[in-house]
Amino acid sequence: MAKYKNPSLTCDVFIYDDDFNFILIKRKNDPYKDYWALPGGFVEYGESVETAAIREAKEETNIDVELEELVNVYSTPDRDPRRHTVTVAYTAKGDLTTKRADSDAKDIGIFNVDELDKDKIAFDHAIIIDDCLKKVKK
Repeated sequence: MAKYKNPSLTCDVFIYDDDFNFILIKRKNDPYKDYWALPGGFVEYGESVETAAIREAKEETNIDVELEELVNVYSTPDRDPRRHTVTVAYTAKGDLTTKRADSDAKDIGIFNVDELDKDKIAFDHAIIIDDCLKKVKK
């Protein structure tokens, strides 16, 4: 019998405010421990990607979000060193003042594009952030 390997499905959320400030979490676990990342995570079995995005945003940032727009799907096989993952990225609005690092987040920060050190961004999230900024600044 053939054994199939399938990629894991994840979601990432670009949470921003009216001034185009956005939230990143500092990862407390490997891979990319102590690097900044978009809030997100694995979609659970029986869960929609949209529901997972809202859940992961709340779990990692304490922010209730309203998803705005699907940005893109990112599927490069080596984007996560643990295994092949495919992520669905969304933009979302939320009240950044309610932020609190939780779950897999060691810390949480509010950033803007001018103060972003792309060398300290996990996974391919610098690319995703750039794509999100293009969407929200239309």
